[in-house]
Amino acid sequence: IHLKIMMTKKTISASRAFLILFLCYMITALEVPLDLSQPPTITQQSPKDYIVDPRENIVIQCEAKGKPPPSFSWTRNGTHFDIDKDARVTVKPNSGTLVINIMNGGKAEAYEGVYQCTARNERGAAISNNIVIRSSRSPLWTKEKVEPKLVREGDPLVLHCSPPVGLPPPIIFWMDNSFQRLPQNERVSQGLNGDLYFSNVKPEDTREDYICYARFNHTQTIQQKQPISVKVFSMDSLNETISANLSDTDFYGAKPLTERRPTLLTPMGSTSNKVELRGNVLLLECIAEGLPTPVIRWIKEGGELPVNRTFFENFKKTLKIIEVSEADSGKYKCVARNPLGSTHHTITVTVKAAPYWITAPRNLVLSPGEDGTLICRANGNPKPNISWLTNGVPIAIAPEDPSRKVDGDTIIFSDVQERSSAVYQCNASNEYGYLLANAFVNVLAEPPRILTPANKLYQVIANNPALLDCAFFGSPVPEIEWFKGVKGSILRGDLYVFHDNGTLEIPVAQKDSTGTYTCVARNKLGKVQNEVHLEVKDPTMIIKQPEYKIIQRGGQVSFECTIKHDPTLIPTITWVKDNGELPDDERFIIHKDSLAIMNVTDKDDGTYTCVANTTLDSVSASAVFTVVAATPTPAIIYDRPNPPFDLELTDQLERSIQLSWIPGYDNNSPITNFVIEYEDGMHEPGVWHYQTEVRGTQTTVQLKLSPYVNYSFRVIAVNEIGRSQPSEASEQYLTKAAKPDENPSGVQGIGSEPDNLVIIWEPLKGFQSNGPGLQYKVSWRQKDVGDEWTSVIVANVSKYIVSGTPIFVPYEIKVQALNDLGYAPEPAEVIGHSGEDLPMVAPGSVQVHIVNSTLAKVHWDPVPLKTVRGHLQGYRIYYWKVQSLSKRRRRHVEKKILTFSGNKTHGMLPGLEPYSSYKLNVRVVNGKGEGPASPDKLFKTPEGVPSSPSFLKITNPTLDSLTLEWGPPTHPNGVLIAYTLKFQPINSTHELGPLVEIRIPANETSLILSNLNYSTRYKFYFYAQTSVGAGSQTTEEAVTIMDEAGILRPAVGAGKGKEDWKKDIVNGSRSFFVLKGLTPGTSYKVRVGAEGLSGFVSSEDVFETGPAMASRQVDIATQGWFIGLMCAVALLILILLIVCFIRRNKGGKYPVKEKEDAHADPEIQPMKEDDGTFGEYGDAEDHKPLKKGSRTPSDRTVKKEDSDDSLVDYGEGVNGQFNEDGSFIGQYSGKKEKEPAEGNESSEAPSPVNAMNSFV
Repeated sequence: IHLKIMMTKKTISASRAFLILFLCYMITALEVPLDLSQPPTITQQSPKDYIVDPRENIVIQCEAKGKPPPSFSWTRNGTHFDIDKDARVTVKPNSGTLVINIMNGGKAEAYEGVYQCTARNERGAAISNNIVIRSSRSPLWTKEKVEPKLVREGDPLVLHCSPPVGLPPPIIFWMDNSFQRLPQNERVSQGLNGDLYFSNVKPEDTREDYICYARFNHTQTIQQKQPISVKVFSMDSLNETISANLSDTDFYGAKPLTERRPTLLTPMGSTSNKVELRGNVLLLECIAEGLPTPVIRWIKEGGELPVNRTFFENFKKTLKIIEVSEADSGKYKCVARNPLGSTHHTITVTVKAAPYWITAPRNLVLSPGEDGTLICRANGNPKPNISWLTNGVPIAIAPEDPSRKVDGDTIIFSDVQERSSAVYQCNASNEYGYLLANAFVNVLAEPPRILTPANKLYQVIANNPALLDCAFFGSPVPEIEWFKGVKGSILRGDLYVFHDNGTLEIPVAQKDSTGTYTCVARNKLGKVQNEVHLEVKDPTMIIKQPEYKIIQRGGQVSFECTIKHDPTLIPTITWVKDNGELPDDERFIIHKDSLAIMNVTDKDDGTYTCVANTTLDSVSASAVFTVVAATPTPAIIYDRPNPPFDLELTDQLERSIQLSWIPGYDNNSPITNFVIEYEDGMHEPGVWHYQTEVRGTQTTVQLKLSPYVNYSFRVIAVNEIGRSQPSEASEQYLTKAAKPDENPSGVQGIGSEPDNLVIIWEPLKGFQSNGPGLQYKVSWRQKDVGDEWTSVIVANVSKYIVSGTPIFVPYEIKVQALNDLGYAPEPAEVIGHSGEDLPMVAPGSVQVHIVNSTLAKVHWDPVPLKTVRGHLQGYRIYYWKVQSLSKRRRRHVEKKILTFSGNKTHGMLPGLEPYSSYKLNVRVVNGKGEGPASPDKLFKTPEGVPSSPSFLKITNPTLDSLTLEWGPPTHPNGVLIAYTLKFQPINSTHELGPLVEIRIPANETSLILSNLNYSTRYKFYFYAQTSVGAGSQTTEEAVTIMDEAGILRPAVGAGKGKEDWKKDIVNGSRSFFVLKGLTPGTSYKVRVGAEGLSGFVSSEDVFETGPAMASRQVDIATQGWFIGLMCAVALLILILLIVCFIRRNKGGKYPVKEKEDAHADPEIQPMKEDDGTFGEYGDAEDHKPLKKGSRTPSDRTVKKEDSDDSLVDYGEGVNGQFNEDGSFIGQYSGKKEKEPAEGNESSEAPSPVNAMNSFV
């Protein structure tokens, strides 16, 4: 059984907050509120090159804002355009937009020319670009006689299109007379000029409908050339009659089919030149003929083709480089190769550049007496000329302003006054184009104002960022301060981030962040404040998750989902199955915090997810549900019903009929309902479909019918056990044909290629056709351009491909069903899009703002939507660490990717390493893929606080000193400036003493601490510092020793008076030790010490041994049992002597020894000589030797285990004698030889006396 429980969580507030932040980005003093005086600003204008549809009115846009509202005027071809003199020309109210009415007899060609708009008020004048108006042209194809092409198999062929010259040039594509795109491949392809090239022809190329189409986008018209007939012949297949009628010349010399090396069909010659402008798409083409078909390869001489900007199209015959720059200039070579040889062509590419901005001038708001600058910097190839205008007049002839000084591409303002307000235009131009930018200088004295609404409420989930807005304006630019509460202290420190636009960011909002925040804006003219409110909510959590379930088929199951949420938020719980909606089935019952499924089936298998949503966050948890077969049961008493029978059709009408039947036997389980099914014998014979069901008490039903269906019906009875076998089919009933009642569903318009639109739909089922001859009318037109519908009628298909469409434009689409009797009702229109292509341009103006040492904010300019060429899915940031600035060595580049969905213009890069160099680039993403990358942007993170030192060791303890050794931090995160050591003593009650702090240079790795107290425990705190602050600290403890004795390893020592210390080494896992050889009645000093990684620690105490007779266990001779034993032994010996004496007196000789050996009393066995033990105690247990290292204590005491109830293990001889007080003296016999080697070993079981007098 596999349990799979998944939980996900997302917070809505964070993403919404970042959106708010960047929508408010740069709402500073440059964005002047419209209620204040300001020069005009052009807000909207038509494109520089404006091609208009000659069938529609011409609208030339010019919108501007200003205070007072600006007035508008126009020039045409450099002279004043008097609108009042032309009845066809009007101006939109409150606007400068021109509308030229050509719908009633006017001609667009009459209004072609160069237009420029001027918006003016009392503070200055702004001008638009020069707008060149040209009328679109789509001339007819020149009539010509197209001769059939008779080509020998294997020869090359070029079908020329030669389209009419239009404005703009048309899009060319080749199709057949069924509007189907002609297949293209490495052998057959269309060139950039529209011609169709055959590297070699084959018999299957024979056809009579090679048609070249020209699509003129602006007029939405398609024109076609006369069809071209191509016949491919083979010399081997020609009969004698054809051969007799054709000359050798007609057959290109009638040579047999032979292979040949490649030659180029286009371009001609071995070299050519091409000039392209920076930022455009470079297209280079090579098409070759040969047999076998040549393969094309592209190389750049002396360099590599640019990565991520190079694409191969038209089966590698076209080299495409997007966003070309000057670096792409050079020689490009195409090589065509087949097995017989190769040929090549070199194209010299020169990239020029129309002017492009380096720094465009920006609006300048100054207060009287202030200074400022306008900067206008542009580049191009050749380098553009910079010229300035003021209020639309060249600055050289404009009225003088003493506060203004022009210095090339910069205008310097000093001590400005209100009369200095004006609009300045910067024009950068070269032979390939121009740039024009308006920037005003507005001199205002304005106290601060806050544009964010008062008492605005912000709500976020705990542990997420909170962003509080304070959009402001003032002149001079106000300073912004934030306070917590109405009269709280000013907010500072690492807990907050203050943005240039006035926004306060709390990176990690907590519950205690809730409250009122006050934003104060002040300049020399005054101050203003605004209050906003923040509420931090508890996150939503699932405290009872759905669990994995295995249920038998037909059973029921319940999934629980209990949530905990902030009481002020209203949650909603949604259940999904396999990431989709729950089936629309009454068996699924949803309660407040659970989901129940009744009568489960195999289709209910899957993953069920509970999703809890609030307005601020969302959480989910999933569980897998498995349905298994039911467990076999004993013999079934009840059974499914018998099938119904005797079906009859009555009341036969065109759209309805009555069905009746007789129920079968219910097999002891009542029939609950009847299921009626039907078969369409005309369209789907043998396939039965559900029609309806009725109660088990009903035996007739009125059925609704569809036209043009050959119906048969059957009935199935259902009881609690299951379904019966189907009844026999009823008689057939054929309904009359009619027009379709419905249209296809699921209509979509998507593009599979950049130049097509694929229209797909769900075809109607056979019974939905309502009659013979089912077809579909497919209609489409480009949205919002006023085209007529283009329609085709198709049959037996579910898709239609519209070729030659522009890249990613919206289309209105509809699919209508029809049959021989007519059309279905008018279908609904669906919006689709033609095919996507990769984005053309990279995001510009990529800027990186360092928030802190681990977080950076990236901002970029969005790409124009028309260059996205598809559904904008978002922007993707690639970033990687180049090197650590502290380690000064490069590392392996591991690129990281962050994707920001939607039309974002910013993103946050978290998790950066402090004090490091990074690079990043930004790309736009659509449904086709990624666009080109922006130029790599280098940025550096500032220093941060270091990690803790890699290690800290305390060694060499003495009476008054300790030695500290340490390693630098693993991650310094900057330049270390020092280490800080803090320490304090710890007394015996674990209380901390005064704290001492020492600052240590960063290049030191050890320190000897002197003048410490002896035998004292100290606690040490150690951390490194950078210029940013202190890092994480590490702590250790150590103890100074009591004297200067060098204890090299853990030991136990004992000593008295001035005698030398005696030491024993103890295993570190032991918790006790027995001291041997002590003198009774003597005071001893005992010290226990341990040495580890943190140093040496010891403790000591003084104790006194007891007197020699202190223990009853050692005085064996005074014990009653011992005296009795000795008396019994003496009595036995006496009896034995008497018996021997009597026998001897009788004079008999007996084998006494043998009989004693055979019948000896166990109690009178002599002591064995081999082990020195008494015979009656010779069992295995008492034969155990003394444990290793055991010996007699020097104070003449004996352990209890050595003197319990026997004399076992005591030998004879001098070392086994009793002394006067009944105790043994000397050493145990048999152990004397081992004493020197074992004298320092410890005993595993200490005597009670020694245990009481030991200090461990």
